[in-house]
Amino acid sequence: MDGPMRPRLASLSDFQFGVVATETIEDALLHLAQQNERAVQEAAGRTGGFRETRIVEFVFLLSEQWCLEKSVSYLAVEILERFMVKQVENICRQATVQRRDNEKTESHNWRALKEKIFNKFILRLVSCVQLASKLSFHYKIISNITVLNFLQALGYLYTKEELLESELDVLKSLNFQINLPTPLAYVEMLLEVLGYNGCLVPVTQLHATCLTLLDLVYLLHEPIYDSLLRTSIENSTPSQLQGEKFISVKEDFMLLAVGIIAASAFIQNHECWSQVMGHLQSITGIALASIAEFSYAILTHSVGANTPRRQQPVPPHLAARARRAAASSNT
Repeated sequence: MDGPMRPRLASLSDFQFGVVATETIEDALLHLAQQNERAVQEAAGRTGGFRETRIVEFVFLLSEQWCLEKSVSYLAVEILERFMVKQVENICRQATVQRRDNEKTESHNWRALKEKIFNKFILRLVSCVQLASKLSFHYKIISNITVLNFLQALGYLYTKEELLESELDVLKSLNFQINLPTPLAYVEMLLEVLGYNGCLVPVTQLHATCLTLLDLVYLLHEPIYDSLLRTSIENSTPSQLQGEKFISVKEDFMLLAVGIIAASAFIQNHECWSQVMGHLQSITGIALASIAEFSYAILTHSVGANTPRRQQPVPPHLAARARRAAASSNT
């Protein structure tokens, strides 16, 4: 690593709400909503992802080791997700082109392409973290020496030139569009609006809980979204087609943000949950039933309860069930 000096991590108390003009907030919220709509539409044709628990945990632990703020770790995961999807799409396109060759050659080329991605995965992951840190240049940039020392400790011997080439490969693959929105941006923007709307739960308290739950959703991405899928279709065994159509839901950061905030509001003060839900519905236009289902999926995984059956969109009923689940987990 880069010596013993470790900079201070940004404290939650450093984050301030209510200091931005309402006009600026309205414009920023509209921009985020438009970005979210495009992301959901673009995800419609995809058939997989790379937000696996071990990968996300690796990124989180590495970001913590390098004293990076939370926004950097989320951005690194999103950059890696989009880059790896592009890599897989490229492999599939190359495999399609190679079908005109004989089967033996096609099989050999397919294995070679997969091995190339596998062998460089850790390098790509670290490059994504480094690129994310560079977008937060006001805080801390991870130097090449730090990255090379880390890779060497894992048994990977790369040069500075190879490290720069890896970063350039990621940038080119994503058309240099790496300043991606993250769920945290949506959460913090909605909390800002909630503060102006007179939310009964202090938004600074909600912010701290939201960060914890957002980590949880990233680490348990597949289990949480699988339970949400089963609840939405009222079937414990969704078909492959239903799973593929659900991919776009996984890219809906506005939906994720309202679910995170609603779950955080319940943890902070369940008596104010209905009011917070109402605010979120009026701000985003997302149905109360959808917010309730998502927040309950998060709550059941955070307290260890079983995945529930689909509930009627009546917040008090859902709140009662969540309270019972939370109470049982503490006994």
